Amino acid sequence: MRAYVIGNVTIDETIIVDSLPASGASILGEVGAHDLGGKGTNQAVVMARCGLPTTLVAPVGNDARAAVIRQRLQDEPLTTELVELDGKSSDTSIIFRLPDGENAIVTTTESAQNLSSSAVAAKLSAAQPGDLAILQGNLSHQATREILRQARGLQMVTAFNPSPLRPYFADLWALVDIVFLNQGEAAALTGATGNAAASHLLERGLRDVVLTLGREGAILANQRETIAVPAHPAIVVDTTGAGDTFMSVALASSARRNCRLDRLAIEHAVRAAAITVSRRGTQSAFPTSPELEALLALP
Repeated sequence: MRAYVIGNVTIDETIIVDSLPASGASILGEVGAHDLGGKGTNQAVVMARCGLPTTLVAPVGNDARAAVIRQRLQDEPLTTELVELDGKSSDTSIIFRLPDGENAIVTTTESAQNLSSSAVAAKLSAAQPGDLAILQGNLSHQATREILRQARGLQMVTAFNPSPLRPYFADLWALVDIVFLNQGEAAALTGATGNAAASHLLERGLRDVVLTLGREGAILANQRETIAVPAHPAIVVDTTGAGDTFMSVALASSARRNCRLDRLAIEHAVRAAAITVSRRGTQSAFPTSPELEALLALP
C-alpha cells in the first residue's frame, strides 16, 4: 500500500508571544523555529517516517522559498512531486506560540489555492486500488472535490482532514471514507460534539470517524462500534503539528498491518502526538523514523 498526500507545503516561522495581539495593537515576540511545514507536508513526512511508502503532491511557486522547500524535503524518506506554479508565491505560515504551548496559525494559500486537479491526476496515475489518498482543507473547493472524485475512481481509500475549516466541507462527505477532526471542527461541521458528532457523520456515509479530544484522548467510531482511547501523558511545549502526527500515525499503523483503523492504531497515534507536543517546531518536532518504528512495534 502507498499513501498519496495531496496538500500544501510551507515554510513555518514561529514567534513566541505572551498573548495574541488585539486589533490595532503591537506586541513584542521572540523568534522561535524556522521550519518546514504545511498540513499536507506534515502528514506526508510523518507517514514516510513510519515506513509507509508515501508520495507528497504539493504546489510551490518559482521563488527562493521553493528552493528551501526542495532542499528540506530531500532529507525525508518520501517521494516528492512538487507542482511548480509560474507567477505564484510559495506558501508560508506564521505561528504564534503561547506560553502554554498552544498556538494560533496564519497560513498563506496562493500556491495551494491554485493547484489544479489536472496537475494532480498525472501524479496519481500509478496509484493502485486500496492506496490511500489524503487531503486537507488548504486546496480550492473545485480541486478538492475533483481530486477526491479521481481517487474514488481509482478505488483508493480517501482520508480527509477538514482543516482549516471551509464552508464547503459538508458537501464532500459522499466522497470521503475516513475523516479526522478535532472538537471545534466537529462542532462547526455537525452542530454536535463527541459521539453525537460521530453519529452525524456516519449517517452521511463515512466509513470511519476519528475525533481528537486534546487532553481527553480520541474517539474512533464506525458502524460497528465506538472506541475511546485516553491521551498519553506529555509535558506540552508546542502543539504545532500534533494533529497531523496523530492522523498520519493512525493511518500508517493500520496500513502497515493491512487492516482498517482500530484501537491499536489510535493508541499508536496518541503516543506519537505526545512526542510531538513535547518538542518545539514543526518538522523538527515530529518523532524520528527510529522512534516511530519502535512505537509501531508496541502491541
